[in-house]
Amino acid sequence: MKNKTTLFWFRRDLRLEDNTALHYALKSSNNVLPLFIFDDDILDSLPKNDARVSFIHSTLENINKKLTEFGSSLIVKKGSTLNVWKALIQEYNIERVFFNKDYEPYAIKRDLEISELLNSKEIETKSFKDQVIFEENDILKNDNTPYTVFTPFKNKWLKAFDKTVDLSDFKIDTSKFHKHNTPFPTIKDIGFIRSKIRVKHYNLIALKNYDTVRDFPAEDKTSYLSPHLRFGLVSTRKMVEIALETNAVFLSELIWREFFMQILFHFPKVVTDNFKQKYDAIPWRNNEEEFKAWCEGKTGYPMVDAGMRQLNKTGYMHNRVRMVTAGFLCKHLLIDWRWGEAYFAEKLLDYELSANNGNWQWAAGTGCDAAPYFRVFNPAEQLRKFDKNTEYIRTWVEDYDELTYPQPIVEHKLARERAISTYKKALNP
Repeated sequence: MKNKTTLFWFRRDLRLEDNTALHYALKSSNNVLPLFIFDDDILDSLPKNDARVSFIHSTLENINKKLTEFGSSLIVKKGSTLNVWKALIQEYNIERVFFNKDYEPYAIKRDLEISELLNSKEIETKSFKDQVIFEENDILKNDNTPYTVFTPFKNKWLKAFDKTVDLSDFKIDTSKFHKHNTPFPTIKDIGFIRSKIRVKHYNLIALKNYDTVRDFPAEDKTSYLSPHLRFGLVSTRKMVEIALETNAVFLSELIWREFFMQILFHFPKVVTDNFKQKYDAIPWRNNEEEFKAWCEGKTGYPMVDAGMRQLNKTGYMHNRVRMVTAGFLCKHLLIDWRWGEAYFAEKLLDYELSANNGNWQWAAGTGCDAAPYFRVFNPAEQLRKFDKNTEYIRTWVEDYDELTYPQPIVEHKLARERAISTYKKALNP
């Protein structure tokens, strides 16, 4: 008879420290086997050199090295999640499965399916809050409906936080990991190749002056925290604790993250549809040549081009520049925000469905609490305000001073008037 085993399933919580479900798994059992599944339903749509897959693989390798110090190792599987779990049930005498909750539509459907399978085999599943401070129904209006405007959500979040939240670490008992030595797969074993794009180490010192430097891309004073937060290499609780000590604006950004997560949970239609239905009437131009120029950073607007070239080369884009590039695509070129959202989803190292979707709909004016349709960023003015010495531009637009640098794809004044007129007609027929 095989020994009873508790499985802990890593997903977007790739750390051993301060990990809620892992803490409770080790508390409940003397034989905890850590698991990660490379999910074909997600991987099949990605390029073979996807930088995020490389990052996840390297992170898991580090976790595995740590586990070997405790006489254990990580089980790594690849395939359809349901089929992987069916095989695991045959392979191990599983008593319980622990995991941290995920709130995206695909993850909710997957977790329900897996929980039903496990429960049908009389295997207990336990899920925990870990990637957020407040879950989807924790911060609601007085009538128990979700907030769709950020500021009142933030105020209630802060009020609830003061009353209820304990940020103490979830400790782990390393003696309770399942004792075994399983070979760790290479990236080639899972059907990928190592990307040349690397995820940078994060820098928490940068958070101290976050509010004063965050709009100036040339200063490169951002924390580079976002991919680490996205994949759970750092605990959200720890980041909120640091934000409380260092910078209120950074704390506000963490609350925006939870705001967009609960919007996605309560209004899953936003994945494919406008949050504000009346914006369905906008007749997007969707010019493919102009979209290609935008993707390649060849619009003739240096701030837009620098951002897109930075994204294409590194998987990063400065936050201020994200607003400028997104606004330019939707307003200046009148290209459907979904085109831009999909391109960012393919390229961004910190891609997260809720934030990417929420911010793109914000830029297009179609989302909750969005920028009004008549607000059209002037990219030249943004350049003067936030990169007046063109340091950021020259870092990424190598041909900025050359005759080969393209002329502006559209004249700003004309584009602004066209956008406002198009939106106005569609919204007030």
